[in-house]
Amino acid sequence: MPRPPDPRLLGFLSAYDRNVSEIALALRAMVLEEAPEAIESIYDAYSAVAIGFSFTGRLKDGFCHIATYTNHVNLGLNRGATLPDPEKVLAGAGKSVRHIKIASERDLRRPFLRTYIRAAIEQVGGARTAAPGAAKSVVRGNYPKKRRPKPAFRPSARSPEARSSAPDKS
Repeated sequence: MPRPPDPRLLGFLSAYDRNVSEIALALRAMVLEEAPEAIESIYDAYSAVAIGFSFTGRLKDGFCHIATYTNHVNLGLNRGATLPDPEKVLAGAGKSVRHIKIASERDLRRPFLRTYIRAAIEQVGGARTAAPGAAKSVVRGNYPKKRRPKPAFRPSARSPEARSSAPDKS
């Protein structure tokens, strides 16, 4: 059984719609079932909650990550550009990273997801690179999302509201 999520991760995910949070946690469980020795690095970034997975704890050694957005979750494959893509599901045009968009529970049941996760694990040498007993969850960054108050309405000089309230210069 995969390790339970860190309570801080649950707190970070509470800002999202319940469906999106559940997808992120289910995908996390899937990754940890395939790589129980992985070190999980949790980031509460400005635009997304991200969970990176590696066997060393170093970002550059990561094999995959989960990024949580408003309406979906991405399974990111850190070296996905060099992975075979027989299902033609890898998205992205960057130099290295590719991702698979997951917007529903039905998307999570696609059997090829585990195939891609396993291939990403093999790319980094698998669990052979893990230090014994290294499996853990670490919160690496907590960058709370800035909630900006809506600016007060200020009519522009050209708007009818501004012209009607402007002092008469006659």
